[in-house]
Amino acid sequence: MKKHNVLILVALAGMACVVGCAREARDTTGFATTDSVVVNAGFEEAWIATREVLQQKDFEIDTRDKRGRFVAYSNPRRQLLVPYRQQYTITLDEESAGSTRVTVQTLRQVYGVTLLTYPGWHARKTTDNSVALEILEGVQAYLNGETSPAEPAAPAAEESPAQLSQFQPRRNPA
Repeated sequence: MKKHNVLILVALAGMACVVGCAREARDTTGFATTDSVVVNAGFEEAWIATREVLQQKDFEIDTRDKRGRFVAYSNPRRQLLVPYRQQYTITLDEESAGSTRVTVQTLRQVYGVTLLTYPGWHARKTTDNSVALEILEGVQAYLNGETSPAEPAAPAAEESPAQLSQFQPRRNPA
């Protein structure tokens, strides 16, 4: 009986090696789409406009720092029982004193686990950049005075890049 159990364990171990339990990590180069625009506003004005547009779109803003980088997530949805969301990384680069480049990088993420990873969000190839274009149009419209914030911000909520000493993450309780 012991020989039988040992043979089964050896056979299972051999199958695991042949099938490949562990494999190389997926190369995610080129998974994201990138869109950018140069706006006629100073860095601080563009930063405030970007923050307002992201708050109006009801994104979960995970990171916003004074150097001009936002990481925002769409609300998770399900497709065939697999949760997915979009990650938007917005970067602000000062072109000159009166102009700023706003770049939006879109990445699709699915929630799952493999034998090599902990449960979490994993990158997948993105083809739809329509929301990124809406973000860029919203920033331009906000800076041109075409739209205003949905609600007047309280004085304590008024932040600027100069006031933030470090990024402030905001997470949903899980």
